[in-house]
Amino acid sequence: PRPRSAVVVGVGPVHGLGAGLAGYFARQGLTVFAVGRTPDRLRATVSSLDAGPGTILPLFGDATSETDIRYLFQQVAERTEPELVVYNVDRNERAPLLDTGLELFEDLWRQNCLGGFLVAREAIRHFLPRQRGTLIVTGATASLRARPPFTAFAAAKAGLRALAQGLAREYGPQGIHVVHAVI
Repeated sequence: PRPRSAVVVGVGPVHGLGAGLAGYFARQGLTVFAVGRTPDRLRATVSSLDAGPGTILPLFGDATSETDIRYLFQQVAERTEPELVVYNVDRNERAPLLDTGLELFEDLWRQNCLGGFLVAREAIRHFLPRQRGTLIVTGATASLRARPPFTAFAAAKAGLRALAQGLAREYGPQGIHVVHAVI
């Protein structure tokens, strides 16, 4: 049988949630693909983690790029069978509504919501043939309620929550577990 693996999209700083999850899953014996946009930072983070009996491999890509995400999952599938995928990309910026330009609103949406859609779609494509897999998307309190001056962030996180809820209902009956975790 092929090795089991986890994919953690959104591994940034050493003491961040993505790095913590990558280390935890590796210590459980999984091959972990740690995904981030900044090669030097990702390599430094991965090299500092205790992988225990597992392995942590850095993969570079932009979660908001359909091409990058497809290529990422192709690389993972060539080596392992992904059983667990985490979407942990997060970006927030303080911006009162009247100071929020279209570019900022769209950028927050792309990173906090669109990327989640792209990762979820590819993960589910890989889970369906085996009728099993777990997808976890990390949310924030803003996923549940918006507070100024973070309304653009809240709109994106609420969209990610709605995406996860819809996927859970659509694919749960097919053995795929989808979780939205408010962090």
